[in-house]
Amino acid sequence: MDKIEKALQKLTPEEKKTVKDILAKLESRRFKNLNLKKLKGRDDIFRIRKGKIRIIYQLGSSSKIFILAIERRSDTTYNF
Repeated sequence: MDKIEKALQKLTPEEKKTVKDILAKLESRRFKNLNLKKLKGRDDIFRIRKGKIRIIYQLGSSSKIFILAIERRSDTTYNF
């Protein structure tokens, strides 16, 4: 089991639904109404914020999206 699967198991059913909706928008490139921000010091890593949930992803070559983390906000959320 990888890091993303473990993080998803810790979420409540409501949070899982929220993450699923966000990932669907991200996959279809519908960035409107997403609280999206580029992380400092990196041109290819972004975060999406929805309540206490953070989805951190990286844009790869040919605009491929790699999910790096799905977590509740904490002091260690952005340490990777």
